[in-house]
Amino acid sequence: MNELLAPFVLALTAFPALGIAFWVGREGSPLSRNQALHWALIALSLFCGAAGLYWAGGNSNRTYAVAGVVFVSVNALAISMLVRLHRAHRMRK
Repeated sequence: MNELLAPFVLALTAFPALGIAFWVGREGSPLSRNQALHWALIALSLFCGAAGLYWAGGNSNRTYAVAGVVFVSVNALAISMLVRLHRAHRMRK
């Protein structure tokens, strides 16, 4: 039961990101579609991380590896989204 708790919680945290992706993407402008894509990729990364944690089971080395990959991928996508928004803001000025 304890081996299923972490993947379940991580999968639950992906749903708000998926909801934000749908909410942001409904406007239809290129910038909002790009931002929605980033949020959807963050949700996908979290879902894949949940599957990876399920695969890791109780093995601590695998768990640390999956957690590290999820940490890097989510933060890289977030930084990419912020850089894109900053560039779009600079272009408007």
